[in-house]
Amino acid sequence: MAVTPIPADAHSARDAMERLRPHELLFSLFDNGSLELIRSRVQPESLGPRGAPGDGVLGGAGRINSRPVFAYAYDGAHAGGSLGVAGAYTITRVLTLAERANAPVVAFIESAGARVQEGASALGAFARIFHQIVKLRHRVPQIAVITGPSAGGAAYAPALMDWVIMVKGSSMFLTGPSVVREAIGEQVGMQELGGHLVQGRNGVAHLVADDEPDALRMVHELLGCLPQRAGARVPRLSSQQPIAEVDPRELVPQRAREVYDMRRVVRSIADASWFFEVWPRWARNMLTGFCRLDGRVVGVVANQPNYLGGVIDGVGSQKATRFIEACDAYGIPLVVLVDTAGFMPGSQQEGMGIIFSGAELIRAFVKSSVPRLTVIVRKAYGGAYITMNSKDLGAHLSFAWPDAEIGVMSARSAALIVNRRTHDANDAMSEIYLEEQAAEYAEQHVSAHAAARRGLVDEVILPRDTRARLCWGLSMLIDD
Repeated sequence: MAVTPIPADAHSARDAMERLRPHELLFSLFDNGSLELIRSRVQPESLGPRGAPGDGVLGGAGRINSRPVFAYAYDGAHAGGSLGVAGAYTITRVLTLAERANAPVVAFIESAGARVQEGASALGAFARIFHQIVKLRHRVPQIAVITGPSAGGAAYAPALMDWVIMVKGSSMFLTGPSVVREAIGEQVGMQELGGHLVQGRNGVAHLVADDEPDALRMVHELLGCLPQRAGARVPRLSSQQPIAEVDPRELVPQRAREVYDMRRVVRSIADASWFFEVWPRWARNMLTGFCRLDGRVVGVVANQPNYLGGVIDGVGSQKATRFIEACDAYGIPLVVLVDTAGFMPGSQQEGMGIIFSGAELIRAFVKSSVPRLTVIVRKAYGGAYITMNSKDLGAHLSFAWPDAEIGVMSARSAALIVNRRTHDANDAMSEIYLEEQAAEYAEQHVSAHAAARRGLVDEVILPRDTRARLCWGLSMLIDD
């Protein structure tokens, strides 16, 4: 975890942009005039050229939309942003005060890691930061914004926090390109090693911002979805109708194999058609994010037919699991939209432990204590039906659209299995006979109405009533 050498030109691409200095980041983050620096001996006019004191870290507190928030910012131009004992003291001081105040923390990180000149003391400094971050995890929201190259401990620290936002052109890695080259002979650049494209696709980064002002916007939007602390409520806003008055049925093709974008369905039922997606580049067959229904923030977990047909794989299960756990930690209700043919088959998935990943997703739903509502949009087959917050798994309310199919498998596949003996005897089953058998099986075992008769869903609803039924369900389950 020692300092990772970062090339001299590492900051050139980012510095060519209109970058904000550490004190400018903090001033821009907070409500106008509310910022107070934590270490009062340091005043903005006495800061260095990049706006941080001699320890290379600037700490402060202020208000965001009138809510108390604590923050700190590394100075990437001060000794490469490397961290020593003094800088660690500033950070741990900020974190300790945030713990005392039960207030969120925002960190702006650009650091080469532990400061070599301070030896093992710098490693101990990072350990103290890690200790404090973990103590705060899921107690108050912690958001890391990666603004430049961040290595070693400066990459571990944000990974321990709740949310990571990377600015385009920034990077995160445990060991930098020069160390990689010396250790294993691999020639790789910083962006290829740990740039925003890499970390945005593997789940390390929740969000990627175009620039620092865009990252600040994301911080504000994310804080607006979260409570001040665990156990508190997210403020409820005035209810707003979706901007586009669209019947969700029009957005979903009737043919089960046709793809569509589940984001459009979410926006068709959400207040002001607003949807704040989390991890948009990772495990794209699973959709996660926040929206509001009747003014209440809810976490959305949904299959995404637009990618891999919405089939669930191991990585998609991990994504949903992490999001569910975060929502549960902060008391955010869950709305689950289901359209999946099942789990991804094959030796690759089994070798990657899809059984364990799927079991973790089940465990996350069962352990969560927040209201959980499910809507089966088009199809839910096999173990994926169970896993996606089924009624018998503990969903508080479960709805299905009239044309939804719910069963062990599709009606056609079931008909082939049920009639296999006849098929073998005749050497061929006529397509007409097969379709008749499939239709009969669907009516008895797969249709939404059959599921309702068996108590597998609470109610079959019209797609245009989805928003109203979800809002009603939330109003019954949440004591405002």
